[in-house]
Amino acid sequence: MIIKSIAETSYKGMYKVLPVEGASFFIRPDYLVKIPFESIDSGSDFNDEQTCELLDAAMCCVIEIKAVAYLARCEQSHFGLAQKLHQKKFEKIFIEKVLCFLEKANYLSDERFAKAWLHSRALNHFEGKTKLINELISRGISKEISTECVNEFFTENDESQICLKAAEKLIKKGKTDDKLITSLMNSGFTYKLIKQVISDNNLS
Repeated sequence: MIIKSIAETSYKGMYKVLPVEGASFFIRPDYLVKIPFESIDSGSDFNDEQTCELLDAAMCCVIEIKAVAYLARCEQSHFGLAQKLHQKKFEKIFIEKVLCFLEKANYLSDERFAKAWLHSRALNHFEGKTKLINELISRGISKEISTECVNEFFTENDESQICLKAAEKLIKKGKTDDKLITSLMNSGFTYKLIKQVISDNNLS
């Protein structure tokens, strides 16, 4: 491959490369392995192996642009975004390379996703720590981050009040006594907290 021109785009750190033959493509220095970025210039001539590396870097840029489009809509987790990109038939090796770059650049964050998910979840669900931690873990968030974010969430939100709302909602559905307690435990509240909420609010 012989390079005709290379120019930086409006997308920070990404360059448009125009070969003498074939279609133009984008590359980012971070996706190059063996080829020094400085060697890519007008008139540069690359052998087949080097051309493959350039095209691999170009594929990473294609995936990055798609990933950033998802991130522009809402926070994503590493696991969830990887799944979405895999469904688009992108190869895992390139997906992981892109997601690692996005994490280093702080565009992608499991912690930010977890916090956003918790606040969104709380709008329509009344759940305790255990349930929320397990829900985050099931979405690919590590136990450490899940626990940390849930604990932080409950420093801002009173778990006993959330338990009370959950209990009132279940009572309207006909849940009482042991069935009420079981349902609340399934929602992630501890037995001790449930008994306290029931006693304090005369729900028994």
